[in-house]
Amino acid sequence: MGATPPQVSLGPFGLGSPMATTPEEEAASASTDDGPAQSATRTSELDLTKASTGPVWRQYLRAMGPGLVTGASDDDPSGIATYSQAGATYGLAFLWTALLTWPLMVAVQEISDRTALATGTGLGELAVKQFHRAGRAILAVLLVALVVANALNVAADLVAVGSGMQLLHAGPTWLWALAAGGLITTLLVLGSFARIAFVFKLLCAALLAYLVVAVLVTHQWGSVLSHTLIPHVELNKAYLQLLVAVLGTTISPYLFFWQSAHRLEEMREEPEGGAKAQPLGQQSPARARRKQRTSRLDVFVGMTFSNLVMFAIIVATAETLHVHNETDIQSAAQAAEALKPFAGHFASAIFALGFIGSGLLAIPVLAGAGSVGMAGLLGKRWGFSRSVRKAPVFYGLVALGTVGGTALSLLNVNPIKLLVFVAVINGVAAAPFLIVVMWISSNERLMGDYVNGRAAKVLGWLTAVIMAAAAIALFATGGVSL
Repeated sequence: MGATPPQVSLGPFGLGSPMATTPEEEAASASTDDGPAQSATRTSELDLTKASTGPVWRQYLRAMGPGLVTGASDDDPSGIATYSQAGATYGLAFLWTALLTWPLMVAVQEISDRTALATGTGLGELAVKQFHRAGRAILAVLLVALVVANALNVAADLVAVGSGMQLLHAGPTWLWALAAGGLITTLLVLGSFARIAFVFKLLCAALLAYLVVAVLVTHQWGSVLSHTLIPHVELNKAYLQLLVAVLGTTISPYLFFWQSAHRLEEMREEPEGGAKAQPLGQQSPARARRKQRTSRLDVFVGMTFSNLVMFAIIVATAETLHVHNETDIQSAAQAAEALKPFAGHFASAIFALGFIGSGLLAIPVLAGAGSVGMAGLLGKRWGFSRSVRKAPVFYGLVALGTVGGTALSLLNVNPIKLLVFVAVINGVAAAPFLIVVMWISSNERLMGDYVNGRAAKVLGWLTAVIMAAAAIALFATGGVSL
């Protein structure tokens, strides 16, 4: 007998509200899933615990993954450099942006995540169903731009990783950039998705370094709180350009595609659907509710963690560099180096380890995100859970990002200029990609019961408007000049 579509109470984002799962529901779940005898004994490679039953905290622990990785990858070395520049130049004045972007990130990433849960299909494939030929052509151009932007960002992040290792006296920048690029490419091509996902989770821990540094150097927490709750805005060109940069690096287009793709990869590894991602509507009510609440918690935790790291970096650099008039910060490595006289070698080393780890995490995410969207739009198979033979177009695009980025990092290209190009492309593409995501997630034919709720519509479209305004401001303030 086929599984009964779940009857859910739609929450504020269009998903069911978190509900407790009773033993009776668990029993029903086991009996109504496809292939009950097989799925009851098979375990996913991604499971870090014994089973999907047991204490609620154990179920939540198992769900941590796509949201956490997406949030952590947002704090890549280029983002860290931007936040460091904000803190060093304007002190605590940019702290309110962390509070502004937090609900917007949660909403947009939850929407992207829900498209995967509801359809079992990637955003690229869903775009083919949603749009006619002209719309698909426009989206293809945007995805090409995203792949190029991500390759440039990979190059800048590899330089940052190499610079961090040099800062720790481990060797020259070029050597570590080459080693990191080669290692990451090999892992992505030859490694299983379970192994890749496990490495991703480990690398997320590196960003805890910034929370430690912020606590070590901050003494005026009252001032930190007031700047967080009360916006401090300056109506001048330099401030507005940096504000656009902060918004652009926090809500980047590649995050939408990666959130959906990583969730689908996780769903493919689950025992219920075999090798396919099983949409919520094809699961039993108990299993669907459990998947809903754990996935939403994963997104919430991941975006909260991302914004806490952003907050901590601004605080740490404001409390050290800004108060000593060290305001010319052009990279994460420069920020770490500048911390030494004021926060000590220990804090500087922790800062460096943080962006080395975040760079190693962000590079495969950057390479994979655009590749997922483009392969899906072309109707080709994609995913790190598939072999190179089964998804050659996807892996070719990934190699373009990692190998191309590695080559660029060895050509002594100015990483700041690369990031200017990336900022321009992301600034222009963010709003159109958000519109695509909002149209798809508002389509009841595609989403069924999991279509956007009122709050999701308001926050999602508000984010699109803000990012469109940021793109306009980027050009209006001359932010495209090199």
